[in-house]
Parts: sequence; C-alpha cells; structure tokens
Amino acid sequence: MKITIERSELLRALNHVHSVVERRNTIPILSNVLIETIDGGINLTATDMDIAIVEKAIATINIEGATTVPVHTIYDIIRKLPDGSQVVFNTEEDNDKLVLTSGRSRFSLQTLPSDDFPTMAGGDMPHSFKIGASEIKSIIDRTKFAISTEETRYYLNGIYIHITSDNGVTLLRGAATDGHRLARVEIPAPDGSEGIPGIIIPRKAIGELRKLIDETTDAISISLSTTKICFSFDDAILTSKLIDGTFPDYERVIPTANDKSIGFDCRNFAAAVDRVATIATEKTRGVKMQMENNVMTLSVSSQDNGTAREEISIDYDGEAIEAGFNSRYLLDVAQLIESGNAEFLMADAASPTIVRDVEDLSALYVLMPMRV
Repeated sequence: MKITIERSELLRALNHVHSVVERRNTIPILSNVLIETIDGGINLTATDMDIAIVEKAIATINIEGATTVPVHTIYDIIRKLPDGSQVVFNTEEDNDKLVLTSGRSRFSLQTLPSDDFPTMAGGDMPHSFKIGASEIKSIIDRTKFAISTEETRYYLNGIYIHITSDNGVTLLRGAATDGHRLARVEIPAPDGSEGIPGIIIPRKAIGELRKLIDETTDAISISLSTTKICFSFDDAILTSKLIDGTFPDYERVIPTANDKSIGFDCRNFAAAVDRVATIATEKTRGVKMQMENNVMTLSVSSQDNGTAREEISIDYDGEAIEAGFNSRYLLDVAQLIESGNAEFLMADAASPTIVRDVEDLSALYVLMPMRV
C-alpha cells in the first residue's frame, strides 16, 4: 500500500476515530485503526466493539491495500506535523511495518494484519429516517447533563429515545435521568420514525455523535434495530450497540400538581447561585431558596467556610415557600434556558420541582430537592 494525503485531511479524520479507542486495551488489535484504500481516498475505521466509526478521507492512491497501526501513536504524529504537510504512507514488502514520511520526518510503525481487525456487523436495521443536525444536537445538549454515571444502574447510562403522542401530535422524545434530576426534550417526529422501538443510546456513543454533528449542517440518516443504531454523515458512519435494558417510566416522577409558579430571570439567578455556592462544601453543594413577596433569597451555610446570602427579584407573591437544591444541578439547567425567562413549578420543600423555559416548552427539567 502506498498513499499520499494532506496532513489537515488526515488529522480531521483521525480526530473523529481516535477517541473511540481506549488508551489501554487487553486486545492489541483494538488499539489500532484500520486504514484501507477506497476509490478516491481511504477509510479509517476504529472500534471498541461497542462503538465503531468509519471516516472517509481524500487521498492519492499509488498502491492499493490495507493495514492497521496504533491509532493514538499515528494521531499524535500527524497532530505534531506542520500545517500544509504532505503525508506519505508506505507499507514494507512483508507488511509488518508502515513507513510514514512527511518532509524530513520519517516514522516506522508496527502494524497488525488488517484481516484480524474486528467488524461490527450492522445486521438488519428495519427502521430508518432522517433528522436535522440542529434537532438531534438540541436533544443531546439539553439532556446529556442528566445521564447517570452510576454503572450499577446501567440502563440510566444513556439517552432514552422514543415516540409518543400528545394531543394527537406524534413526537420524538429524548429523556435522561440520574435519579436526582431529569431532562425531557421533544420534537415533531421525523418522517419514517413513527414505528421505532424505545431505545437507550449509550453515553459514549452520544459523546462521539455530538462531535460529528458539530461539523455538519445536513440531515443525518439514522438506521436502527432493537440492539444497534447507525448514524450516517457525509464522510462518516457511526455504529453503536444500544443499552440492553428497560428505561424506567420517567413520566411518573414528573409532578402534575405543582401549583406554585415562580418566574425569574435565569441569568441573574444563575449568577447569584454561582456566587453563594462559593461557600458551599464540595460534597453537598447545597443552596437554600426562600421565595416570598416577589423576592428569592439564596443562602448557603457551611461550618467550615462561613455563610452567604443574596436576594434576587422574582415574580411570585404567594405563600412563602423554601427548598434546597444542589447548586451544580441548578446551574446545569440554568445554562439551557436560552430565552432567559425561566419558571419553577413547585409544590412544597420535599416534592420534585419542574424547571422550564417560559418561551420554549419543548424541554422540561425536574430537580429533586435536598435537605440543607
């Protein structure tokens, strides 16, 4: 195999594929990227056997072929080459080394046979549809903060995507929860998505998908079954296993009787929470909120650090109510309220609280209170 490729083109592709591969692998071939020639360029493929990504890059093919090399090594080499460099790949006759040359730089990299590289067979994916890049980006960005990192409850380690109906309108919903907070986002169901099963896309796949979305404005083609999902872009295909588990009935934890509506400027609120939370201990991060006479009082008391208190104006003149929340959770939600006009729907100090953007009801957030 002998190919010539522009450094920037190769780096773009490696940027996507290298992060799929764990730096420590007990199976050597999984540390490698598969490089194979195709018409008009090369395909780079990386996998950890749960996720696989195939990225196409434009290159000049002198001799066709395929090989695998350590992905993090080649990524670091290409990253450190000067802008505008031309990179030449050349495998030696016995094919156990890949010689990489660029200008006066020369590297000889150990290879493993391309025939040993594992494939993640897509299998039959009976459901397919297209979705706008901005729509899937919106779902991810407004739910990923609530994905659980607790491995024992593995079925919460992703975003639950499913179809539902509200007032006769078919909707595609994304939901995530870690048991302390919940995020639910909905969009009109794309054509062809109506019959899809409820699926849980793993956290790692969500992270890789989000990076690919940043570089496209085109619609993304999605194919899925009950066990796998495939996202197709212009130059990349991301395939991932789905989480084999049952997502809980999250609708049951969304309160329906919260009758106290508290309106506030989200930017002022976030800034005030951030200031008083400076005093909060790292472990609890607890902030107390007291609402009465159109004023919210935010306070923190720490035995080690002291106390903090700040007032902000709100739209609420009902009976006094107070509740405690994790400041990090409050700030995570606050940064997602794009209009700046937010609303708490509360019942009492011990009940879940709904947070939403007054001007965008497609997203809803639920926070569990804490004792402070």
